[in-house]
Amino acid sequence: MSEQPLTTGRLYGVGLGPGDPDLMTVRAVEAIAAADVVAYHSARHGRSIARSIAERHLRPEHIEERLVYPVTTETTDHPGGYRAAMEEFYEEAAARLAAHLDAGRTVAVLAEGDPLFYSSYMHMHKRLAHRYPTEVVPGVTSFSAAAARLGEPLVEGEEVLTILPGTLPEEELAARLASTDSAVVMKLGRTFPAVRGALERSGRLEEARYVERATMSGERTGRLADVDPESVPYFSVAVLPSRVGAAPAAPAPGRGRVVVVGLGPAGPLWLTPEARGELAAAEDVVGYSTYVDRVPARPGQRRHASDNKVESERAEFALDLAREGRRVAVVSSGDPGVFAMATAVLEVASEDPYREIPVRIVPGMTAAHAAASRAGAPLGHDYAVVSLSDRLKPWEVIAERLRAAAAADLVLALYNPGSRSRVWQVGKARDLLLEHRAPETPVVLGRDVGGPEESVRVVRLGDLDPADVDMRTILLVGSTQTRTVHRGPGDGERIVWTPRRYPEA
Repeated sequence: MSEQPLTTGRLYGVGLGPGDPDLMTVRAVEAIAAADVVAYHSARHGRSIARSIAERHLRPEHIEERLVYPVTTETTDHPGGYRAAMEEFYEEAAARLAAHLDAGRTVAVLAEGDPLFYSSYMHMHKRLAHRYPTEVVPGVTSFSAAAARLGEPLVEGEEVLTILPGTLPEEELAARLASTDSAVVMKLGRTFPAVRGALERSGRLEEARYVERATMSGERTGRLADVDPESVPYFSVAVLPSRVGAAPAAPAPGRGRVVVVGLGPAGPLWLTPEARGELAAAEDVVGYSTYVDRVPARPGQRRHASDNKVESERAEFALDLAREGRRVAVVSSGDPGVFAMATAVLEVASEDPYREIPVRIVPGMTAAHAAASRAGAPLGHDYAVVSLSDRLKPWEVIAERLRAAAAADLVLALYNPGSRSRVWQVGKARDLLLEHRAPETPVVLGRDVGGPEESVRVVRLGDLDPADVDMRTILLVGSTQTRTVHRGPGDGERIVWTPRRYPEA
């Protein structure tokens, strides 16, 4: 009977770096030297990039375990498809390594780049690390090598770096690329046309750089827009480097544009990826000072804040900047098309000399929808949106519209209900609505929704106090069908909802 080892062997996940053997860490070399078994993945042709990187450190007495993928880019006849074929392979590979570990042998699994970054080693780690003593030896990643070869910083200061697989759908890639500062897209090869399309859709193609086989033989770098899709191998990445210090394109007629950006009701959590991307790409940010302050400052970006009552002047100023060839973001709270800056910009842009300036509207979460989400679903059926401000239209028009909406039994979202100079409209609106609604009708008061002073309360229409309402408040007035209910233990949480089905007459 053979003698059994008293202890198991040790597992190493060894990061080899991006390809140049000189970029292997000292610890990686030590781990390979300590190993009895060296394992590495390969395609069915038998060649292994990982082995070629570590070759100078392999000894004749090493037991080599070649883990051959059953499928790479080709199709498979496995009854469970590609995913099942790979899962079966990883289970079998882990069992082979476990046999060595159980026999007391130390096993080093080689991995290009870093073992826990898009690496096949992690599949072994998940199956074995909880059973055997394990050490992961980190390695220089391919994207770090790519940045070094480009000679450009990836991120600086407060910038955010996003790592994306090129296998994501093009639309998803475009959204993520638009919303981040810097990015690296991995796994190109056959995904390159979709990645290029996503960069173009997100407006970032001109910034994008291409790196192929960083630090390896056949390395190539350049502008991604110039790369032939047919020439792109799997071992290549797309890089959007840091924008800090990047030389802006020279202003030129025909290059300028205005994008009116909805910031949502408050804070970055309410900002869409498209809006985030447009703010990052803008050379000038124009808007009411309170909203400009919500946009993160970026090096080289000019900010132009003004008072809240100069919408037309602000729009003209933004369009003049665009005529000079600058990319301008006009910011607006909530959705810019709802009682906000989109109309102001388009009114001016429809006149000479601004007709040729490109203007685009980027939507945002509305105050009404934000407040409704906090209260439940009060806008679950037909509703009307009315501004109580009489600064741009007579009160008589507002009153007529309130009566019509109330008579039609619509839920009402009331914007701009009050300010320091307008204190009487809420009381007038309440009294008018009480001609058509019961005093028990629920009213949602949403103040600073999403902000640090958020307050959402539900009161009866008959108890609505104008003193509780200011310019930062939106009112959602229920219809005859709107319900309130307490959910949870005790009195629980009070929610408001309007049924989708309306009763027949």
